[in-house]
Amino acid sequence: MIMIEQINVGVIGTGWCGGIRAKACSDNPLVDKLFIAEINDARRTEVEGLYDVEEAVSDWQSLILNPEIDTIIISATPESTHYPMALAALQAGKHVFMEKPIATTLEQADELIQIAIDKGVKFTIGYSQRFNPKYAYVQKALNEGLIGEPVTCLVSRHITRELGTKISGRSALSPAAMEATHDLDFLLWCLRPRRPVKVYSQTSGKLFSKNSNTPDHQWILVTMDDGTTITVGAGWILPLGYPNYAHTWIEVIGTDGALIIDDSHKDVHLTTTKNGIQYPMSSMPGEPVNHTYAGPMYEETVHFLDAVCRNKPVLVKPEEAKEVMDLYTAADLSVERGEPVLLPLNSYN
Repeated sequence: MIMIEQINVGVIGTGWCGGIRAKACSDNPLVDKLFIAEINDARRTEVEGLYDVEEAVSDWQSLILNPEIDTIIISATPESTHYPMALAALQAGKHVFMEKPIATTLEQADELIQIAIDKGVKFTIGYSQRFNPKYAYVQKALNEGLIGEPVTCLVSRHITRELGTKISGRSALSPAAMEATHDLDFLLWCLRPRRPVKVYSQTSGKLFSKNSNTPDHQWILVTMDDGTTITVGAGWILPLGYPNYAHTWIEVIGTDGALIIDDSHKDVHLTTTKNGIQYPMSSMPGEPVNHTYAGPMYEETVHFLDAVCRNKPVLVKPEEAKEVMDLYTAADLSVERGEPVLLPLNSYN
């Protein structure tokens, strides 16, 4: 019988996503002790009462300095906090799971990847759609050649303006970096070993742009090294509706067939006289539904814990997350220049 040692996990940030991560750790028999760092006093007290928490603190650095903790999950916002947290955790020799993006600059991403290699620890990024069964089926079908050689791929994702306001309000990052990033990662994962070689992107703005520099929508056209094309559209101005609603449509056309994925979440309708039609299973990260979740984040967390305890490979390699960052950074550069940009980017500019 193989004996598996339990691990002690520290979760930094226990809001929307971090709350899911904390519950997954609390539920998991692979975790011995759970520690949390949360700056919101009320939320910290709430999470401490909900789950089996060894210690709850406001200072994330105390988790890094705690010798009992060997694994860190970073779910803090804004995204600019991720790099210093990951840097400190990796330098301390701890395994790290971090919500996307991997960093705010390509130079930072390279630094974190190299430290993880030097320390011999697990390091992965939260691209949760790889754990969505519909998306996983696309990858499986392409690997098995069910539709022949892929010719072109389309993903159109829209979220409500209330969610868009929440996301764009905490960061200056574009729809490409904050929303389309999931779809770019998904398609690059499906199409490997093909690599992106050119990107062109445009944005449009008539709503958020009234009060900020945030575009309402961004289209990204990518050319792969074998001629396959990727088109990804990401917007965050759908009318107000069910909280966190995300509507996604996927098309993958091949030489011998096609895959059409409806991820609009309209298979479950809730209609009330008070609120009209709502789609309660629509949350991309994974809102709780009694004992389970309407999204992939819980299972993604379980995968990471298993990879650490059993010394298995992580599904999302940090080098892959850096490639996604390279792509959306080039897309934003294309918007700025008004012309296609070649990949990979050859500098940290």
